[in-house]
Amino acid sequence: MFKRILIANRGEIACRVIKTARRMGIETVAVYSDADRDALHVSMADHAVHIGPAPAAESYLVIEKIVAACKATGAQAVHPGYGFLSEREAFARALADAGIVFIGPNPVAIAAMGDKIESKKAAAKANVSTVPGHLGVIEDDAQAVKIAREIGYPVMIKASAGGGGKGMRIAHSESEVAEGFARARSEAKSSFGDDRVFIEKFIVNPRHIEIQVLGDKHGNIIYLGERECSIQRRNQKVIEEAPSPLLDEAMRKKMGEQAVALARAVGYDSAGTVEFVAGQDKSFFFLEMNTRLQVEHPVTELITGIDLVEQMIRVAAGEKLAIRQGDVKLSGWAVESRVYAEDPYRNFLPSTGRLTAYRPPAEGTHDGITVRNDTGVYEGGEISIFYDPMIAKLVTHAPTRIAAIDAQAHALDAFAIDGIRHNIPFLSELMHHPRWRDGRLSTGFIAEEFPEGFKQVAPDGERAQILAAVAAAIDLVQGERKRRISGQVVSRAVTRERRRSVWLGETQIELAVQREGNAIAVQFVEGGGEGRPLAVSSAWRPGEPVWSGTVGGKPVAMQVRMTVNGFALSYRGVEVKASVYTGREAAAARLMPVKAATGSGKSVLCPMPGLVRAIAVVEGQEVKAGETLAVVEAMKMENVLRAERDGVVKKIFARPGDSLAVDAVILEFA
Repeated sequence: MFKRILIANRGEIACRVIKTARRMGIETVAVYSDADRDALHVSMADHAVHIGPAPAAESYLVIEKIVAACKATGAQAVHPGYGFLSEREAFARALADAGIVFIGPNPVAIAAMGDKIESKKAAAKANVSTVPGHLGVIEDDAQAVKIAREIGYPVMIKASAGGGGKGMRIAHSESEVAEGFARARSEAKSSFGDDRVFIEKFIVNPRHIEIQVLGDKHGNIIYLGERECSIQRRNQKVIEEAPSPLLDEAMRKKMGEQAVALARAVGYDSAGTVEFVAGQDKSFFFLEMNTRLQVEHPVTELITGIDLVEQMIRVAAGEKLAIRQGDVKLSGWAVESRVYAEDPYRNFLPSTGRLTAYRPPAEGTHDGITVRNDTGVYEGGEISIFYDPMIAKLVTHAPTRIAAIDAQAHALDAFAIDGIRHNIPFLSELMHHPRWRDGRLSTGFIAEEFPEGFKQVAPDGERAQILAAVAAAIDLVQGERKRRISGQVVSRAVTRERRRSVWLGETQIELAVQREGNAIAVQFVEGGGEGRPLAVSSAWRPGEPVWSGTVGGKPVAMQVRMTVNGFALSYRGVEVKASVYTGREAAAARLMPVKAATGSGKSVLCPMPGLVRAIAVVEGQEVKAGETLAVVEAMKMENVLRAERDGVVKKIFARPGDSLAVDAVILEFA
């Protein structure tokens, strides 16, 4: 077994590999760029090597720097994680030439399956059903339009070396093909150093199912069940689960055996994933093979009990698989949510900055429920514009699918993040969506269910009552604490008025609240009288970012952040400012003028912190609604800014190469 390995990656996957290596008694070496000098993976590793500037093309993607770091530290092997160099044949060969073991498949298998075009050809040769498409390299947008016309719309434009939704576009017309081709090539070049793209038919209303395979260097290959990854946004997975609610045992066996046959045909000898696009009728087609560890591997680990990183390391060291196909048993259900640094209310645009609060839910197993949080950040750390926006992967496991979903929903409510925007409210709302809970999924789920994007969810029904009850309890606890402050002038005893008016944004709820021993009794005012008492119990103390306790005997968790004259609460997808008033205070508050929000007028603002890649117009130019104005890149994704209406460009304030803050003015219309 290796004594020391280097992790050629960053963030949560680097931390994830370090944890398993540490358990196995293996020393670890981290590599880091200028932007990651204070990153979590650097502090977790036994050794760390600086490899260059912040842009990945000048650090994490430079093979020579990784090899040099191995030689300098005596690392015997390299785990590539996912992304970056993980599927680069040249990287595996460079390591082999330097006498360093690649913890991944052999270069021949990477060449055959890691390249999306070559993998299609290999699959076709192995008689695996594939999606109709053009498997050759496309030279320009004119050829792309011609091929798309022959295949028939809609089509998918994909980077040959792609992954993680980068370099991928769906096109429904010739104009979308032309622009999507340019964007896909540009993203592929910056993310993978390879701008080749191909085109294939886009299957309407599909599901994304993938099979985890595991092979060794002695010819043994097995499959470890499937993962459903249909909940996607912009072709990037958001929620994954294992097993899939679509599959039965017969379909699982058929897909698994086909995945193993394909892996065997190319001599695959590590952990890898064979991805399929599946129809609602349970038909399926080979999509691609990822010759690396997948982001969503934890759900497979939780239902099988197999540590995939450990297996990769053991296989790379030459050990035979100790697991046979008959040993693989699927137990329970696992759900994973990807927590991203992005603003769900601004079309999920990236958000960067300092994590002033980062308090994930407690990990561990209790009463048959497991909570796991894979992360690469810490409170006080920075979210950079240079890399993927993932903050954490929150995973829950339970005996049944609904129990795993409910556990995930509760864990999301108990996850406190502040300082940047994040997608937890959106993930929380998804966990309660009837279609998701029923398992009626497709890759178009988010686009279909949220066609106008994700909007602020207004508190309603049971959610509103729970929020109001907790708000009243928080207000009571804060009042009790204030009355215990030492050094106060002695006066007559304070008699607290029971009646309170709780304002949740625009919603106003009348209730009565009072202390009853260790609990707090809340009674909602209904028709002039007080309803049935609701017991609220919690050990929460002022200043804690998460309120956790029970409301009416049911477990409840929600995020709490103090604001002027109240506090912000986040629960089950609802983010709302809560204020708790006495009757007289509420009457006065209703007389306060409301400050109207000001618009941006005729200015085009940068929607997120990012780098200006292109300005597509000049001063004095007439533009029509929908025309491209600028392209801004953040976190490896290019975002096209379009004109919302017809107009004339009066002044341009930004240039290509400029690094802009959120809401910085890019240009102004006359």
